[in-house]
Amino acid sequence: MIITKTPFRVSFCGGGSDMADFYREHEGCVLSTTINRYMYLMLHPYFDEHKTALKYSQNETVDDLMDIEHSIFRCVLNDMAVSGVEITSTADAPSGTGLGSSSSFTVGLLHTLYCYKGKYVSKERLASEACSVEIEKLGSPIGKQDQYAAAFGGLNFITFHKDDTVSVEPIIARAGTIKELQENLVMFYTGLTHDANKILAEQKKNISSEDKIRNLIEMCDLAREMKCALECNNLSDFGRILNEGWARKKELAGGISNPVIDGLYDTALKSGALGGKLLGAGGGGFLLFYCPKAKQEQLKNRIRLNSFDFRFEHDGSSVVYIGDKYWR
Repeated sequence: MIITKTPFRVSFCGGGSDMADFYREHEGCVLSTTINRYMYLMLHPYFDEHKTALKYSQNETVDDLMDIEHSIFRCVLNDMAVSGVEITSTADAPSGTGLGSSSSFTVGLLHTLYCYKGKYVSKERLASEACSVEIEKLGSPIGKQDQYAAAFGGLNFITFHKDDTVSVEPIIARAGTIKELQENLVMFYTGLTHDANKILAEQKKNISSEDKIRNLIEMCDLAREMKCALECNNLSDFGRILNEGWARKKELAGGISNPVIDGLYDTALKSGALGGKLLGAGGGGFLLFYCPKAKQEQLKNRIRLNSFDFRFEHDGSSVVYIGDKYWR
């Protein structure tokens, strides 16, 4: 058996600038971190070597890889010519909640299959190939930040260059600053799920609009400001930057927010939060707030949603276990 784990991510600022329609003209950037919540993939040879079994939210057993319903499984298994295996996926959070689970799945699947074939691949290659699968081969209207975050891990400033290359730069700050940042972040699950592709497709279409481009440029400026604040060990402006970034993000496409989300956000600001955002494409999922520890109990009492505990992680996609006899 082979087991891998690939982290989910929390994006603080700059989301949307990782789409090619924007970064090829203006260069994009995102500040994000991976967290200790994971996508797990387990693989072992299937007892019937002529069949392939897949277990996720559904169960599939096929003779021909082209008959697989799950688009990412179908694409990657065909590309890598792997069959006769059983692969099970499980996750620490549901899909459609803004933590980048789809890209964590793609990165983890590639990592698992390369391990099965006895091949080492770099984090850069995992991220780049995951982007190719999701964006180029499957046509998902998404950007590149989730794949690079999941593959590399850590608290990073990620730059999307005009020539399609990507730079991943770890944030260098005092341990006390990172500790305080983690302690001042509170995440709530709204109970709402969203169709990220639908929201992102509209956002992608809107990128040609002058006001949307201006918004994204300003969001990139905020991401750079946030990076400087962390590296100067100054958290005083972190909540303000989150708040300003969220205000601009809401203008990128309809469906990013809604009256329920807006009401929760306003309540949070009145309860001690200095800023926050809805994670992912929008429409539902997890709400993140920057709130000093002294006011967090008040925040939780007034929001009255389930909080989601997490810590930063630094490893990215990693192999948890390799059995002795399952190398191909």
